[in-house]
Formats: sequence, C-alpha cells, structure tokens
Amino acid sequence: MTGALVLAVTLAGAVGAGAKQYIGSEACSECHDEQFEHFVSYSKKAKSWHSIEIMASDLTQAEQESCYECHTTGYGKGGFVSIKETPELADVGCETCHGPGAEHAESGGDTEAIERTPSVEGCETCHNADRVEDFNFKPLIFSGAH
Repeated sequence: MTGALVLAVTLAGAVGAGAKQYIGSEACSECHDEQFEHFVSYSKKAKSWHSIEIMASDLTQAEQESCYECHTTGYGKGGFVSIKETPELADVGCETCHGPGAEHAESGGDTEAIERTPSVEGCETCHNADRVEDFNFKPLIFSGAH
C-alpha cells in the first residue's frame, strides 16, 4: 500500500466504526490507475467542484451546501464535509457511483466490498427530471467515467 492509500484508509477508519467510509478517488487510483486517468481526463464529474467555485460569490452558504449533494462525494453520508476538512472528496469521484471504498481498499480489492456496476437509480439522485430542466443537461450512464 502506498502512502496516499494508507493515509486515506487510516483516516477513514478513524471516522467511525460500522459506517462505510470514503477514501477519495486518489486512493482508488493506486489499483485502478487507467480508469482513474481516463476519469480525470474526460469526465465533467471529476471537475464538479469548479462549478461551486464559480457560483460561490452569488450564493449564500445554505445555497452552496445544497449543491454539495451532487457536486461532491458522499456529502451527508459520511463523505464530503467542507473543502477545508475533506478536499479529497470535493468533486464527484469514484465513490459517488461505486460507493465508499475503504472496506474495498483495506480488503485488498474484495469485489463484494464495492458496487462494481452502478445502478441507474443511483444516478437519478442527481440526474433527475428537475435538474435536467434546471441545468439543461441530459443524464448519461457512461459520461467519460471509464
């Protein structure tokens, strides 16, 4: 295990026992480098925090926080807290679609400890009819992820 993965897994374990823990996409890249590189190069999701940065001056803190569910990883589920506390979870990362990765990483890659094939229902949390109309985008299953 390299330093970034050890640190991420250690921090994830310290957050609390029982709940699945988020470790950030950089930790995923340790074993899934090709997928990670493709994701950060081609997916808009990998740069989703930038949208919040652009809009921040026009939004109240509460309005900004309402963006976090769809523009970060794991907000309100034990993941993203703030850009200062959890910068590794700012952006929509691997774990948004595949679920928290600490158990998968700690197990050495147990495929039962991660959602290998995300469901369309999971996508609809953010990619729903209201948001398609509001932001004029169409939900994509592939979206340049990998």
